[in-house]
Amino acid sequence: MAKEKSLDGRLFYIAQCAIEFWSVEALKSNLRGDLFSKKGSLPSNFLRTLPEPEQARRAIRAFKDEYMLDFINIEDENDPDERLIGRRIVANIKQFILSFGGNKFCFIGHEHRIIVEGKEIFMDLLFFHRELRCLVAVELKRGDFNPAHLGQLHFYLSALDEYVRQEDEAPSIGILLCKEANRSIVEFAVRDYTKPMGVATYRTRNEMPEQLQKALPDVEAIKQVLDSSNDQPEGTDA
Repeated sequence: MAKEKSLDGRLFYIAQCAIEFWSVEALKSNLRGDLFSKKGSLPSNFLRTLPEPEQARRAIRAFKDEYMLDFINIEDENDPDERLIGRRIVANIKQFILSFGGNKFCFIGHEHRIIVEGKEIFMDLLFFHRELRCLVAVELKRGDFNPAHLGQLHFYLSALDEYVRQEDEAPSIGILLCKEANRSIVEFAVRDYTKPMGVATYRTRNEMPEQLQKALPDVEAIKQVLDSSNDQPEGTDA
């Protein structure tokens, strides 16, 4: 907890540990990702596109404007293939969910396939958010934010709502994850779309300061901790 300097921040993390039953690793991950200052700051159009104000406020609180994907190390930053990031995320899906929102997210699939008018489309990552009761499509981009990316994501959300969404579920939400994004440009770009969308950035392990990289645990060590905690009998401490 010494990593968080403000009293409000420490109280936030203490409350989240009590409410969400965070493990030590979950707390460390959220401290590294600066959850306190970034949670609820995602530039989005949720307030204009989600039918219920309370649902929109919950959606805003559910996402951050930047995610620390410190389990991903990409040697060639000039490689434009987003599938590389997708494969790394799927290989470390527990850590990604931990970074993205903990046990509220359920992973559905990578390159999730939907047939629209006889044509196949593939979404990078698809989740279900238990609290929001909606599908969440995550589209990955290696480069800077491009407003054209939102058109593709909007199409994916239309397909999800038409062919996948259940009657008792809220409208599907889309999150575009890219390397860099100007907040003012994002807010201008998303405002006239009718589907709920937000844009966040991400940082990988090799982009972090060398001192912080050395302080991070090895990915395999994190996997062992998570696997051992899942194998413990019910009722024991993780």
